[in-house]
Amino acid sequence: MKKLLLLACLLFAGVARAAIDPAVLAPLAGDDPDARVAAIANIGALATDDATRLLTALQNGDVYATPEGKLYIVADDKATDAATGATGPLPEGLDGVMINNRLRGAIEEALSALKMFSPERSQRLAAAIELQKSATLSQAPLIEKALGKETDAEVRDLLRLVAATANLQSPDAAKRRGAVEALAGSSNASLRPTLQAMVSGDADPSVRIAATQTLQALDSRLARTEFIGNVFYGISLASVLLLAALGLAITFGLMGIINMAHGELLMIGAYTTYLCQLAFRRWAPDALDWYLAAALPAAFVVTAAVGIALERTVIRWLYGRPLETLLATWGISLILMQAVRTIFGAQNVEVANPSWMSGGVTVLGSLVLAYNRIVIIVFALLVVAGVWLILNKTRLGLFVRAVMQNRRMAGCVGVSSAKIDMMTFGLGSGIAGLGGVALSQLGNVGPDLGQGYIVDSFMVVVLGGVGQLAGTVIAALGLGEANKFLEPVAGAVLAKIAILIFIIIFIQKRPQGLFAMKGRSAE
Repeated sequence: MKKLLLLACLLFAGVARAAIDPAVLAPLAGDDPDARVAAIANIGALATDDATRLLTALQNGDVYATPEGKLYIVADDKATDAATGATGPLPEGLDGVMINNRLRGAIEEALSALKMFSPERSQRLAAAIELQKSATLSQAPLIEKALGKETDAEVRDLLRLVAATANLQSPDAAKRRGAVEALAGSSNASLRPTLQAMVSGDADPSVRIAATQTLQALDSRLARTEFIGNVFYGISLASVLLLAALGLAITFGLMGIINMAHGELLMIGAYTTYLCQLAFRRWAPDALDWYLAAALPAAFVVTAAVGIALERTVIRWLYGRPLETLLATWGISLILMQAVRTIFGAQNVEVANPSWMSGGVTVLGSLVLAYNRIVIIVFALLVVAGVWLILNKTRLGLFVRAVMQNRRMAGCVGVSSAKIDMMTFGLGSGIAGLGGVALSQLGNVGPDLGQGYIVDSFMVVVLGGVGQLAGTVIAALGLGEANKFLEPVAGAVLAKIAILIFIIIFIQKRPQGLFAMKGRSAE
């Protein structure tokens, strides 16, 4: 009697330990492709750790079958029974379970859906966002199961949309109609082809009507999202143009120097940022996220020093001779580019965003506002405020305005015009260095970095009004928004050509730009 009880207990323990029903696993050892795909869906629907382990092993080619059809996960010369979870030596006659592309796709779908059961909210949210783009009918049971267990409100809302996306392919017309109506609040652009096909080809009239209404709502929402996205990225481009042009607004706008090497000052600022990043990686890796705190003053000081050196050695002899200044600074720009190529090489170098500037915030369901661009917009506003304070609220700013308006009278009251010229050019060059720091956070840094911004910077300064800080800000904002709204219609090249033609016509009608210079300096 005791032996019978012991045997019964062992059998019960074996059943209780069963990881996956052998009947669910059996088709994987067979040759029926439809049955094998259905088996993958059934395994995924279990939503257990054992199911995830088996599907991962299948994906990696670690699942083998015996001649009797039992499945084993093989690792380190040990075989784990897929049905019971028991581990032992390798059975005889094992043969690998063949995985074709169709089965591999079914496995990837199942594993993707299983992420919805992760204990980490961030992983569940990411899985729901990803499934919005590709949810299939075979995943519907698993999605419904995840929806029933989900406690987070945001993830639940997304899972409802995911479930509706999966049910668009349902053979039941009522389910299809309910799914279409549920998607009326979605912003998923990938749904448009499916909804368009349902509008013209669904057999049920009520489904076609619902699909038409949902498609109209989706198009309206996408248009609104695109408009807001263009506004944001237009402001982002405007902030970059503003940082690139602000130093030029001082050297060209206030001093009248046509500095063709201004783009290379941006480039020097970007390379200074790169060197600061390297220094932090080597000597302070734990504080790497704060290398920008050192890069900002370093870039300002380095580019200001380069600008002062240029002004003292070359430009001071060319005041009032615009053609000679243009040619000289163009030659200087070539020298600076070649010097950088010699030191750093011709290839671009990477300046990585700090972790707190990586990623973005998602708004309106699908529009991602990148953190690095948001930070640069705020930084541009702070730089503009700083320049305004320097020019209008400091002794240096008073002397700058005095020299630029009437050089001889300023000299008569004891202002050293040569020293002010040097400091003004250094200030404009330093601000260009700050612009280079910002540009380094948007892409790779190379010797030709500044060449892409020199023409745009001159356009901003000329359009805004020479010497006018407010005009520079407004012109940068206008050009940035115009670029972003014209590019989808005309393309990037034609958009720039259209803007250039507009500026030429505008300057012909209003040579002083948006804001005219006041006082004797206007003469």
